[in-house]
Amino acid sequence: MKVVLGRDDLAAAAESAVRGTGTEVERLDVRPVNRAARGMIAESSADICELPIVTLLQAVAHDRPVVLLPVTALGRFQHQTLVTCGDLTVADVEGHSVGIRSWSQTTGVWVRGFLTEQYGVDLRKVDWVVYEGGHVDGQHDPAYVRRAPEGASLPADFLEGRLDFGIMGNELPADDRVRTAIAGPAQVAAAWSADKGFVPVNHVVGVGEKAAREHPAAVCAAYDAMRDLLADSGTDLNPVGFEALRGPVTQVAAYALEQDALPRPVDFDELVARSCAALGVPSSRLGG
Repeated sequence: MKVVLGRDDLAAAAESAVRGTGTEVERLDVRPVNRAARGMIAESSADICELPIVTLLQAVAHDRPVVLLPVTALGRFQHQTLVTCGDLTVADVEGHSVGIRSWSQTTGVWVRGFLTEQYGVDLRKVDWVVYEGGHVDGQHDPAYVRRAPEGASLPADFLEGRLDFGIMGNELPADDRVRTAIAGPAQVAAAWSADKGFVPVNHVVGVGEKAAREHPAAVCAAYDAMRDLLADSGTDLNPVGFEALRGPVTQVAAYALEQDALPRPVDFDELVARSCAALGVPSSRLGG
C-alpha cells in the first residue's frame, strides 16, 4: 500500500500499523501534501492519502473511487487567513478583488462561508481571482470567478497591489504590511467554534476504494494507530471518528454547495455508508 501523509508522526504510525497486518507499505513523500490529491483521485497513485476535505467531497460528488477514513490530519482556525495590505476591512470585501489559490481550496470555502454567514457578504458582488484549478476533473468554477493570467502569482499580485484582499494559509508571505481583514480573528474564530461546537477541518484521510476492499484490516489498523496518536496530543484540532467529524464536515459541505464548489449535495451519512461498505465494517468500528 502507498501512503501519503504530511505529518511524519502520523505517517510513521500508519506505516507501522499496516506492516503489522502483514501488508507491504511504502510512504510517498509529497510536499506540500495537497499536491498528492489529484494523482490519488484520478490515477489511484496512493492508497491512503491526506486530502483537503473539499477535495474529498468533490471526489465523492463526482463518484470517484475514494472513501473517507475519519481522521483529521489538519484542523485549524481560519478567520485569520483573510488578509489585506491596505486600510480595508472585512466590511469592504464587496466591490473589491480577493485572490485565492483555487476556488476549491478548503481554506477559501471556510472563509467564504464566514463572509456570507457572519458578515452578510454577497459572493457575487466580489471580484474573485483564482490561480489554479481544483484537484477533481469535471469540477468547474462559478461564472462569477475569473482566472488570473498564466504565470501570475497570488503572493506577488497581493503584495504589489493588484489585489485588495487575499485568502492565504501556508502561502501567506512574510511582510510587515500584511494584516488580517477581520479584527481580532483569534477571538472571532474561538467564538464561532464555541457556537458551532467544532473547529474547521482542513485535511482528512482518504482511502482508495480498491485498497479499502482488498486490505480492510490494514486500513483499520492505520486508523487505530492515527486515532491513538492524535488522542495523545490533547488537542481539539484533530477530531477522529465519524461522530467527531459529522459537525465540521456537514458544515463545510453546506458551504461548498452554496458556493458552487460541489455539483450536488453530499450528506455525511453518504460518506459513512461508502466507507463502511468498502471496508466491510459497521460505523461503530470507525467512531460512528
